[in-house]
Amino acid sequence: MGIFNKIFSGSSESKEEKVLPWLPLNAVNQLDKITEQSKVKTQLIFKHSTRCGISRMVMNQFVSAYDVNSNADLYYLDLLSYRDVSNEVGYKFQVMHQSPQLLVLKNGVVVAHASHGGINEVDLEKFL
Repeated sequence: MGIFNKIFSGSSESKEEKVLPWLPLNAVNQLDKITEQSKVKTQLIFKHSTRCGISRMVMNQFVSAYDVNSNADLYYLDLLSYRDVSNEVGYKFQVMHQSPQLLVLKNGVVVAHASHGGINEVDLEKFL
């Protein structure tokens, strides 16, 4: 398959995959810590459905555009594996559940949230 990649990719060099500093969000009790941390540093929660092609596409776009030098903690929530955490995120922060979804927390509250294509339109710089 390597030869086909070279022929059809237009380049013989392999792309290096960008890896974000994801922190796993997999327990309800983490939400209180995230809320407290948001008082000193912006906290981001990215809710992702691992079975949804749209969610995967939006996440890939987010990864490509995200500045790894941003001064924020970036949490990843697999909402299918941790449905209880996903439900509590909606309840605690009073944000209707959507997938994919990005929440921006600052000073203990959600200051911005978006879903689907709107995620990549959020100007994170103004919250850092």
